[in-house]
Amino acid sequence: MNGFRHVVAKLSRWFALAGGSLLAAMATLVVISVLGRVLIGRPVPGDFEIVATGTAISVFLCLPWCQLQRGNLIVDLFLARLSPRVVAWLDLLSAALLGLLALLFAWRMALGWRDAIAYQDVSVILGFPLWWAYPFAVGSFLLLACACVVTATRGVERQST
Repeated sequence: MNGFRHVVAKLSRWFALAGGSLLAAMATLVVISVLGRVLIGRPVPGDFEIVATGTAISVFLCLPWCQLQRGNLIVDLFLARLSPRVVAWLDLLSAALLGLLALLFAWRMALGWRDAIAYQDVSVILGFPLWWAYPFAVGSFLLLACACVVTATRGVERQST
């Protein structure tokens, strides 16, 4: 299991670094587009399409790392009144449920990917194929499911100690 955890952690970190870099690139593109609009009266053509797609990909890529770092929203007000053992079981249950949802989303995104290719969906302004974003979503959701396995097993190990 340690080898699996190591691979999931390493891949999740790389996904998050790629997502953060992409988000920084999208922010840079927005600045360039605004400056172009203000200084020369011409924004970057299709900037909205590029930023929307890039931001979605960036969010997908960061999901597994967020799960491993316990960066998701937790309702401490409710959990503060529970015993550590109950909190650990709730953590395990939530990781398992999120893992199942991630698998469901990966499956549905894979079907969407197939349909986007079949129907040749393209963006309105630039005409780039919309299916380009789907592989990132599918891969990220599959890795998120693996990250959920890691966090769920951490919860089980906390229970057994």
